[in-house]
Amino acid sequence: MGHKVSPLAFRIGYIKTWKSTGYYDKKDYGKKIASDVQLRIFIQKFLTGIPVGNIFISHTNSETAITIYTAKTALVLGKNDENKERLEREIAAGFPGKFTIDIKEVKKPELSAALVADSIARQIEKKLPYRRVIKNAISKTMEKGGLGIKVILGGRLNGAEIARVETYKEGAIPRQTIRADIDYSMERANTIYGVIGLKVWIYKGDIYKK
Repeated sequence: MGHKVSPLAFRIGYIKTWKSTGYYDKKDYGKKIASDVQLRIFIQKFLTGIPVGNIFISHTNSETAITIYTAKTALVLGKNDENKERLEREIAAGFPGKFTIDIKEVKKPELSAALVADSIARQIEKKLPYRRVIKNAISKTMEKGGLGIKVILGGRLNGAEIARVETYKEGAIPRQTIRADIDYSMERANTIYGVIGLKVWIYKGDIYKK
């Protein structure tokens, strides 16, 4: 039996860091973690339809800083930052404490596993041929400097009666090498036949710390 470990969690403390940071009292730890999860879900729901690469939450004594990485900053900010201001108001109304939001652009969305997975899933929902969609995504990632990409798709592909799993891979994916900078994401495509699950690994090179 294999032991399945998240490629991101596997590298925390070496080349990756936590997506939520802060110091909590022992008695409040569970509540704070649950609040971070709810906050992340709330932001993702608010930004439905906009590709979000990452959400980082950092807690200090005075405030909570939220950094949102996206390929389309203009959509997140809205006209004259009205979207961002509305998000800040809704977060302040639903969660205790003071919040600041920072929007950052992902320079190469083809090298972000979350953005690639979101792009594939949304195209599958539009009934585009999944093989062509995945092959296009793989070729774009490799063109932009990716050293390897792996995509696993599972479900009732093309509306087949029996669900199946298909794997597409190009380049190297050294999943056991801790210094290998591998981005990973899971996504769901909600089709009329049911949910199709999607996993994406992208290898961007090795990180050697001094």
